[in-house]
Amino acid sequence: MAKPLTDQDKRKQISVRGLAGVENVADLKTNFNRHLHFTLVKDRNVATKRDYYFALANTVRDHLVGRWIRTQQHYYEKDPKLGLDMEELQDIEEDAGLGNGGLGRLAACFLDSMASLGLAAYGYGIRYEFGIFNQKIVNGWQVEEADDWLRYGNPWEKARPEYMRPVHFYGRVEHTADGVKWLDTQVVLALPYDTPVPGYRNNIVNTMRLWSAKAPCDFNLKDFNVGGYIQAVLDRNLAENISRVLYPNDNFFEGKELRLKQEYFVVAATLQDIIRRFKASKFGSTEFVRNDLSTLPDKVAIQLNDTHPALAIPELMRILVDIEKVSWEKAWDIVVRTCAYTNHTVLPEALERWPVDLFQNLLPRHLEIIYEINRRHLERISKLYPGDNDRLRRMSLIEEVDNRKINMAHMCIVGSHAVNGVARIHSEIIKDTVFKDFYEVDPQKFQNKTNGITPRRWLVMCNPGLAEVIAERIGEDYIRDLDQLKKLLDFVDDDAFIRDVAKVKQENKMKFAAHMEEQYKVKINPSSMFDIHVKRIHEYKRQLLNCLHVITLYNRIKKEPSKLWTPRTVMIGGKAAPGYHTAKMIIKLITSIGDIINNDPVVGDRLKLIFLENYRVTLAEKAIPAADLSEQISTAGTEASGTGNMKFMLNGALTIGTMDGANVEMAEEAGEENLFIFGMRVSDVEALDKKGYDALSYYNHIPELKQAVDQISGGFFSPSQPNLFKDLVNMLMHHDRFKVFADYEDYIKCQEKVSALYKNSKEWTKMVIHNIAGCGKFSSDRTISQYAREIWGMEPSLEKIAAPDDPR
Repeated sequence: MAKPLTDQDKRKQISVRGLAGVENVADLKTNFNRHLHFTLVKDRNVATKRDYYFALANTVRDHLVGRWIRTQQHYYEKDPKLGLDMEELQDIEEDAGLGNGGLGRLAACFLDSMASLGLAAYGYGIRYEFGIFNQKIVNGWQVEEADDWLRYGNPWEKARPEYMRPVHFYGRVEHTADGVKWLDTQVVLALPYDTPVPGYRNNIVNTMRLWSAKAPCDFNLKDFNVGGYIQAVLDRNLAENISRVLYPNDNFFEGKELRLKQEYFVVAATLQDIIRRFKASKFGSTEFVRNDLSTLPDKVAIQLNDTHPALAIPELMRILVDIEKVSWEKAWDIVVRTCAYTNHTVLPEALERWPVDLFQNLLPRHLEIIYEINRRHLERISKLYPGDNDRLRRMSLIEEVDNRKINMAHMCIVGSHAVNGVARIHSEIIKDTVFKDFYEVDPQKFQNKTNGITPRRWLVMCNPGLAEVIAERIGEDYIRDLDQLKKLLDFVDDDAFIRDVAKVKQENKMKFAAHMEEQYKVKINPSSMFDIHVKRIHEYKRQLLNCLHVITLYNRIKKEPSKLWTPRTVMIGGKAAPGYHTAKMIIKLITSIGDIINNDPVVGDRLKLIFLENYRVTLAEKAIPAADLSEQISTAGTEASGTGNMKFMLNGALTIGTMDGANVEMAEEAGEENLFIFGMRVSDVEALDKKGYDALSYYNHIPELKQAVDQISGGFFSPSQPNLFKDLVNMLMHHDRFKVFADYEDYIKCQEKVSALYKNSKEWTKMVIHNIAGCGKFSSDRTISQYAREIWGMEPSLEKIAAPDDPR
C-alpha cells in the first residue's frame, strides 16, 4: 500500500504542481541564492527565516514578472526542494489587512477570479501604512495595536513613481468665459504601488494598484519665512496622513474629513490613471493616440464597490466638462454608461451621508457638480410625478435635515447604469425598501450578483487534504469550474469517500487544536464538535444569541451532569470597531462566560467557550477547515450576503443559520434539509416590527432564557463586578433592534438537532458531502462571469496565454 501523503505533499501535488516556471529546480535554487546574496546581502550563515521568506518571495516574483509584462502587452494587443519548511516561511508573511470585514476580502477573491478568467482588470485602492488594527485580548477586553504590516518591507509590491499623479483639495471655484476653474488648491501626490495578481494556470498576471500619499517638494515652502523652513518640512506629514491608516468601522459610517479625503484621493488618482491609459492605448506608450472620450464606456467599466468610491461620478464629470470641454449632456451619458454600483448593506447607520459644509470646504467644485446632477435628476422626477413633493424629498441627493447632507447611495444610483445587491434576498430587499422609489423609476437598472469566494485560496490552498480527496474522485478541473462538485453526489453513499472526508476533517481539527495550544496555551478536545462563529462583532450578527445558547447548555450540563452530552468547543472570534462600545462589551461577555465555564470541573471538556484573538485571513485559513458547525445567525434581512458562510460550506462544515443573505441560496443549492435553518424569516421580522417587539414577554415565558439573562445581569459571570453587563442586558430587554430573544427558543431547539446528528458520524458526513456538492454556485468565478457579461459587457475566457519564454 502506498504511504499516505502528508499535508505538505498534498499541497505540492495540487497547488505547487502548476507553480509557474518551477519546472527547473536547479534554476530556482540559483535564483533563490542570488536573491539571498545580492538583494538581501546575506549568506546562509547569518540569514534568518525572514530573509529566506524574502528570498523565496523575490524568486517567485521573478517568475511572475515575465507573465505580468506579457499579460499587459497581451491586453493592449489582442514544490521544488529548497531544504526549507514552506509552512514556517508562510507564517512570516504579513496579512495585508487593507479592508474591513467581508468587503475587502471579497475584493481579493474578485481579483483572483478576474485574473483566472482572463479579464483585463485592475483593482484600485489605498496603500494604507497601517491596516486593520491587531487585536489583543487583555483581561478579557479588546485592546487595539497598530498593524505595522510594512515594517520589514513588502517583497510583492513595485513602486511606480513615473505614474505619480497630483490630487487637489480645498481652494475656490471661478466661473470664467472659457470655463470653470478650480484654483488655489492644496496638492497631494498619489504614488502608485503595483502588486501582481496571478490567474490560475493561465499565465495571466493582472495588477492591483494601490495609491500612497506624498507631499509635493514645494509643500508649504512657499509660505517659508525665517525660521519656518523646518516646520514646513515637518508639515509634509499632514499631506501624507491621507494614506496612513484604515478606518476600522464595518457597517458604520463615520463622517470625518480625513475619511472624505481618502475617498476623493483614491478616486481622483484612479480616474487620471484610467484616462491616461485610455488615451495612450498602446503598451508602454506615453503619447496620446485617443483624445475623443466619447468611446470611454466601450473600453472602460468602473465598478463602485459600495459608496466609498462614489466621488468617481462627480469627479469624472469634472474631468469631462471642465478639462476635456465636453458638453454636460454628453459627459453625463459617458459617466452613466461607464459606472455601475454595488450595494453591500441595508443598515441605515452604514449608509454614507456627507455634510454639505464639509464638501464646500474640501471639494467646492464637486459640490457644484452634485447640485447640478441633483437639479436635473429632480426635474426628471417631477415630470414623472407632478406635484409629488414628498417623493422629491425622498429621492433627492441632498437630505434637507438640520445640517444638509449628501446621500452617496442616491448619487451612485442616479450616476450608474446598473445597481446590484450581493445575494438574491438582499437585491429584493433594496428594491422593496431602501431604494424602492428609484426602482419604480428605473427598474431596468436593478440586478442581483450573489457574492462568491475563490476556491483557489478557500479550498486548494487552505485545505489541501480535502482538495486532494475530491480530486481523487472527480479530477482537478473543479478548481476552475466549481460546478463540477455536483459530481460528488455520486459518492454520497460511498463508504470509502465518507471515511476520507471525515478523516481529513479530523486531521484539520487536530492541527488547529495544536495551533491553539501553541499560540494561546488553550487545550481543546479534538473529538468535540468545533462550533465556530467568526466575523466582525456587531449586534446584527448576534454573537449574543450564541452566548445565550452556551449559557443554556452550561446550565443543562450542571443540572444533569451524568447525561451523555455531545461535547462542544464553541469558538467566537472577530474585531470590534474601537469606538463601538456595545461590541467591545460583547467581547468582554464572551471571555467572561469562558472564564467560568472553562474552569468548572463539573463540565470538564464537554463544553468550552474560546474567544479567537485577532481574527484575520491567516487565522481563517486555519480555523475554517477545522470547523464542524458554522454559525450564520444574523436577524433575517440584515446580512447582505456573507461570504464566511460559503467558506465553511466548501470546507465541510454544516451551517446553523437564519434565512438571511446567501444562506437562503445555500439552502437551495444543498437542500434545506442539509442545513440547520431556524428563526424568523424576513416577513416574520416585518410582522413583528408592525406589532411591536416585546423582549420582556419572551423573558417572562421562557424559563431557560430568564435564567441565562439573570446570570448575566446578576454578576454570575463577573463576580468581582456584578453590574458589568447591566447595559448589555438593558439593551437586550428594552432596545434590541435585532430581536435576539425572538429567535432564542427556535435556535436552542435547532442546536439540539445539531448535537443529536453529530453523534452519528456517518450521517453527519453524508450531510457534509451534500453541502460540498452544492457549493458550485458560490465560486467568485461565477459571480465575476455575471458581472462581466451582464454589467461590464466583457466575455470571460479560459484561454491560456503564451508564457514569457514561449515563442510568440
